[in-house]
Amino acid sequence: MLGEMLPEVSTVQAAAASAAIALAVVVGGLLLHAIVYALLGRVARASVTPWAQPLLDRSRGPARLLVPLLLLSLAVPSLDLPERTLGMLGHLTTLLFIAAVAYLLVRLVRVLRDLLLARYDMAASDNLSARRVYTQVQVLEKVLISVIIVATASLMLMTFEGVRQVGVSILASAGVLGIILGFAAQKTIGTLFAGVQIAITQPIRLEDVVIVEGEWGAIEEITLTYVVVRIWDQRRLVLPITYFIETPFENWTRTSAEVLGTVSLFMDYTVPVDAVRAEFERVVHHTDLWDGRAASVQVVSASAEALEVRLLVSAADAGKAWDLRCLVREQMVAFIQERYPGSLPRIRAEVRSAAGA
Repeated sequence: MLGEMLPEVSTVQAAAASAAIALAVVVGGLLLHAIVYALLGRVARASVTPWAQPLLDRSRGPARLLVPLLLLSLAVPSLDLPERTLGMLGHLTTLLFIAAVAYLLVRLVRVLRDLLLARYDMAASDNLSARRVYTQVQVLEKVLISVIIVATASLMLMTFEGVRQVGVSILASAGVLGIILGFAAQKTIGTLFAGVQIAITQPIRLEDVVIVEGEWGAIEEITLTYVVVRIWDQRRLVLPITYFIETPFENWTRTSAEVLGTVSLFMDYTVPVDAVRAEFERVVHHTDLWDGRAASVQVVSASAEALEVRLLVSAADAGKAWDLRCLVREQMVAFIQERYPGSLPRIRAEVRSAAGA
């Protein structure tokens, strides 16, 4: 009886010793990580390189997982455990190590994104270059992260023997399967390619002012599959990214943010156009909304009832152009009402008495 119990006791002791060794390895890895990053932190603070501190901050979390897992994977073969247990522990360590590497790569991609975007200011008045770079970098960031996730999932699945055998069988019939998947996923693949095409050709950029589906708004977000347009009244219009490849739309800031705006006023034939022109010039010269490029008054139409007078103004962007048009319209209507009320639109009728007829 005692002889039967001794192997069990020794097995438990071996397992406890192995668990203690594994725990000591993990704790040692965490201590090593803390020491190394403390030293690297001093170097980064003394460095004039702009990417040193962001790289250190972004990699700290993934490295806290990677170092203990690396040491543990080296220590697992020497543990005094049953072969099956060692295999399961080694497999689990491998899966966690692959996930930690993917986590590190994602953080490094974001460090690269921040470094590329640090040179550009989206708040600047002339932010065309910034919007171009922001659009390219954000779309390419999503592409790289998607590739990392897919590659990580593939590597993790390939560590399972059963999945590897299934993969070999699938590869044997890859021709037929590729045709089937191509037809089934052509819309999805086309959407992904449209996202890459948007990033390269850039018919739209972040914060571009566009008119889509009859709505005026700005591009708020661009992903690989859809675009979010922030409508002027704070609603969000979500469109498939293929919309901007296949459907005509207006982009008011494609080459620059400067725009022209018009205000149409209808007035009686008796209106003094020169006086209207002088008042219009006074209004635009006394507001910061006007950028000084264009300001003109023209009689563009004359109907049987009234004259159509068009006031042309220019502004630095679409938002200022809208405010400027509203200001000009209000000021000019008030001017006509006060100075020339008889020049407001009117309907004339000729009345004849019965005797005169």
